This record gives sequence, C-alpha cells and structure tokens, in this order.
Amino acid sequence: MTKVIIGKIKRNRRQSKSPTQRSLAHLRKEGWTVAIVEKFNPHIKIRQDLWGFGDLFCFHPLRGIDMIVQTTTSSNMAGRIEKVRENATAVLWLTVPLHRLEVHGWAKRFERGKKRPTYELRREEIKPV
Repeated sequence: MTKVIIGKIKRNRRQSKSPTQRSLAHLRKEGWTVAIVEKFNPHIKIRQDLWGFGDLFCFHPLRGIDMIVQTTTSSNMAGRIEKVRENATAVLWLTVPLHRLEVHGWAKRFERGKKRPTYELRREEIKPV
C-alpha cells in the first residue's frame, strides 16, 4: 500500500475551535440535541445563517423546548443581538410558546501562571419585545 502525502501537516500547532463548535459541544453536554444550520455558499463566498440569524438549531427532549442559537465572540455580541432583534423571522419565532433564542459570545481568557487559555461563555437570551 502506498501512502500519498499532499502538503505538510503542522503537528505542533493546534487549530482553535470556532465559536459555533464551542457552543455545539457545550449544548450537547447540557443534554440538547444540536444541529449546525449555518452553511457556506461557495458561489458568493459567504456564510448564510438559518433565516438570517441562526447558527445552531437545538431541541431538548426532556424540556420540550426548541432553541436557535447565534454564536460569535464576546466582543461582537452587541452587534449580533441587534441583528437578531431587527430580523422579522426572529420576532415571529419568539411569538411561539416554548421557542427560545440565545446569543452565545465566547471570550479567550488567560489565567496567571497557565500557558493555555480558557474560553468563557456569555449567554444572552433574547426575549420578545
């Protein structure tokens, strides 16, 4: 059997997880069933959210709740919250009982004496106005 190696693999450097991947893992630990609903459109080279505001679709089988999550870094949370509040479909989503909408912001924190950073989650639930 012949091994074909294309390109070089850097073994020393770890790739950082995206905010979407961090929220996905966090929600699964909490018992949510989660699907990524944000897609990359190669024709126009942009990421497209579900209905213009959702990165993750979740449901909790024990609580009977459906939830859509917009993920970002903590520094961009205010802009994402504004984006969600201005979206007509998001407003309609919140009118249905047992539907929730959250924005997850992830921040990298360095603790004194440690080489590796930790990531801190800030969750904000969007309530109907």
